[in-house]
Amino acid sequence: MTTPDFDQTKQGRGALTIAGRSFRSRLMLGTGKYRSPAMMADCHRESGAEIITVAVRRVNISDRQRDSILSYLEDSSYFLLPNTAGCKTAEVAVRTARLAREAGLSNWIKLEVIGDDQTLFPDNEGLLEATRILVKEGFVILPYTTDDLINARKLIDAGAAAVMPMGAPIGSGLGIQNRTNLRILREQITSVPLIVDAGVGTASDAAIAMELGYDGVLLNTAVASAQESVTMACAMRHAVIAGRLAFEAGRMGQFLYATASSPALELCCPVVSASTLPSKFSNRNGDATAPDVI
Repeated sequence: MTTPDFDQTKQGRGALTIAGRSFRSRLMLGTGKYRSPAMMADCHRESGAEIITVAVRRVNISDRQRDSILSYLEDSSYFLLPNTAGCKTAEVAVRTARLAREAGLSNWIKLEVIGDDQTLFPDNEGLLEATRILVKEGFVILPYTTDDLINARKLIDAGAAAVMPMGAPIGSGLGIQNRTNLRILREQITSVPLIVDAGVGTASDAAIAMELGYDGVLLNTAVASAQESVTMACAMRHAVIAGRLAFEAGRMGQFLYATASSPALELCCPVVSASTLPSKFSNRNGDATAPDVI
């Protein structure tokens, strides 16, 4: 498809900066569930995303040319962000992160430690343990977590380069279900970037996350499972930009009652005298100075 032209630089004031590295796009995409690797590549391109996350345990990192996903990303300009999806303990997550770095993927890790198979909610205790270990080993850690402010602070104290709270369960497409908690996180945490991760189902969800002041959005299923994935990737691209610009612009207040767009004092009302009225407005007695009211 053809994307409408727009100025790539006008995506909001400043770049998304994580651990000293800057990115123009505030949208991050994944690599799973696409109908084909070729479609995945088209979606990545159409989205304008620079950061692409890859599940280490679901790709063949020992032979990238034979892996259907990595072979499409090998010669690209994307910044690959390995993730520890599917890891259920801190020990396994740490081992997976080390494997990604040894294979030459990156020392940046989107850290996941899953605590429940049905909801895919993170195990915050295991997540914190793994963060502490990996930060000490020189990794740049972006942990997927809940919207718990206290746990987010602990992750930052442990050295997390960003915090990635969920908007809704992974792959649910429910949209942002926890605006209040996300707002609290945004108001209380300013030392590292906040990135909404999981739950986005359509473009308006991404815009809402950005309007809340979040620094970025990571999503995958919303694009991969859309009826027209490439079109949805384009929609997400523009939604993230629009949401960021709206946040920076500052929305108007919200009021219970109406406020006229054109206040009465600003209205220009022409004065009509009886002598200027056309004859059809004359009353039944032929007096144009007092037209009938019907």
